[in-house]
Amino acid sequence: MGAEPPDTTILQQKRRVKIWLRLKQDKYLYLLGLPGFIALIVFKFFPMYGILISFQDYSPFLGFMKSEWVGLEHFERLFSDPDFPVLLRNTLAINLMGLIFFFPIPIILALMLNEVKREVFKRTIQSIVYLPHFLSWVIIASLTFTFFATGEGLINKMLLQLGFSPMDWLTNPNYFWAMLTGQSIWKEAGWGTILFLAAIAGVDPQLYEAARMDGASRFRQMWHITLPAIRNVIIILLILRMGNMMDVGLEQVFLMQNSLVSEVSDVFDTYVYRVGIQQSEFSYSTAVGLFKSVVGLILILGSNWLAKKFGNEGFF
Repeated sequence: MGAEPPDTTILQQKRRVKIWLRLKQDKYLYLLGLPGFIALIVFKFFPMYGILISFQDYSPFLGFMKSEWVGLEHFERLFSDPDFPVLLRNTLAINLMGLIFFFPIPIILALMLNEVKREVFKRTIQSIVYLPHFLSWVIIASLTFTFFATGEGLINKMLLQLGFSPMDWLTNPNYFWAMLTGQSIWKEAGWGTILFLAAIAGVDPQLYEAARMDGASRFRQMWHITLPAIRNVIIILLILRMGNMMDVGLEQVFLMQNSLVSEVSDVFDTYVYRVGIQQSEFSYSTAVGLFKSVVGLILILGSNWLAKKFGNEGFF
């Protein structure tokens, strides 16, 4: 006769004891993460119940349960809206410019700062490039107007002094996407170097010593040691960035918007503000937000699959 199978009740009790012992052993770590977990539940998971109104003709007076169900009516309206192709084009174009021109800048900055040997000079540069992150978009937009305004802008005054004609930086649609990208680089590039500098700090110094003994230049060390060492961090941040391809940021675009550049400045975020807030079409704006979230999820899953296919760890 074979051995009797273990009692499932005993196995469950042992599993619960192991879990309890692990919680007790690392109780301070779990307590440290508890506020973040509670914030995630309260501000991320509970509000997901509101997605239901994208399938309703929601009325605040009737509430979730009594509002009329309309199915996919709001999504059909969104996809048939003549503004939809323009919104999609502007949103993707602004994010693609950020992906191409903004995303590599923190990596380059981190690599350059890592090569600075004077600690005082290195920390000074770090502080200078970090500072713009703490400025609001209102201040950034005000500085942009101060420098690039057509009549009184500092840049145009300098052009006039040099004998050139002033340029309409803020009212020419051809410059709008580049202006947003430049603002993002100036404001956030320094802050983005923090993660990459932390990753670079974890590289084994013996690798650099061995490379120097073999006669590798500093550029070769950077290319063959530093970059491969932080490749996983770069890929994870890139995957997360792909998930935000449908988000531009209402505040930045809204502050820079004017009637002359409306054709290239109207994105999903401004559209939701205009339709959902100003016109009180809550169900329709929620449907737009749900569409953005689904596209972002698809992009994350797709980019994560590609990363794993090419031999990288991926995000999950």
